[in-house]
Amino acid sequence: MSTPRYTVPGVTPADAQQVLERLQQRLHALNDLALTLKHVHWNVVGPHFIAVHTMIDPQVEAVRAMVDETAERMATLGGSPDGTPGALVAERTWENYKLGRADAQEHLVALDHVYSGIIVDHRRAAEATGSTDPVTQDLLIGQLHSLEQFQWFVRAHHETAGGTLTDAPAKKAAAPKGRKK
Repeated sequence: MSTPRYTVPGVTPADAQQVLERLQQRLHALNDLALTLKHVHWNVVGPHFIAVHTMIDPQVEAVRAMVDETAERMATLGGSPDGTPGALVAERTWENYKLGRADAQEHLVALDHVYSGIIVDHRRAAEATGSTDPVTQDLLIGQLHSLEQFQWFVRAHHETAGGTLTDAPAKKAAAPKGRKK
């Protein structure tokens, strides 16, 4: 990503470029998450189908809103967000979601791992932008609030009464969204 010719007052073009690079990765991760969530919505089966099917759609809509606010922040900083599928696939640093039609429990365990990767990388981006651009940091922190809540919703489906997460089916299903294995 090239250095913007202009940016917001108080942020240098060089600092804006660093923030824009982080935001571009967050944009890719959020776009991928929205698509993955919709994929799960379409492919979940089993006795818990309707609960998961209806839980996922509000998450899709909220993540799509995060995509829009992330891209708009990039434009505000003088950047040009790239939301094309080709750029996402070429630049992502995580493995593709592997489950197709599968039981709700398998999808929820896999989604838990997906959310873990997204959240870890969002936290890193929020931390890295704090001193350079607290407005971007605030945006990312706000998104983290929702992402962590969505993970809680997902985890509640595969948590035991003793507080242990059951995740055996997920090992093959999804790599965290932060890094390729």
